Amino acid sequence: MARIIPDPVITPEMRPYWEAANQGTLLAGRCRACARWHFYPRPHCPFCFADKVEWLPCSGRGTVYSHSILRRVAVPYCLAYVTLEEGPCMMTNIVDCALDDIRIGAPVRLVFHASARGQQVPMFTLAADAASV
Repeated sequence: MARIIPDPVITPEMRPYWEAANQGTLLAGRCRACARWHFYPRPHCPFCFADKVEWLPCSGRGTVYSHSILRRVAVPYCLAYVTLEEGPCMMTNIVDCALDDIRIGAPVRLVFHASARGQQVPMFTLAADAASV
């Protein structure tokens, strides 16, 4: 049995993010005033409050900061915070791997899975070198 991924709510402000996801790209915000990356993308920098935020593609690499495996559901899954190589931390799912293999500090790479209506949703899977963590 496969897990059905809920459809995201796509607001006008988030439309570029979700359109990029449909093209296989993960975007994050970077402030042109203070040069800090942030996630989730928003029109103002959460650090300096400037409105000079640009959408930039991320590498798709990161590490597991924290995670929780939800087992009391029809299809168990992993909810996690992943620290992106660029710096910000994002809430996501770890997929396409054995749930018991997920560890804090494990390297992960970006993958996309379709939601119920076909929107591509960025998620992560363990990277090839995760076994060494």
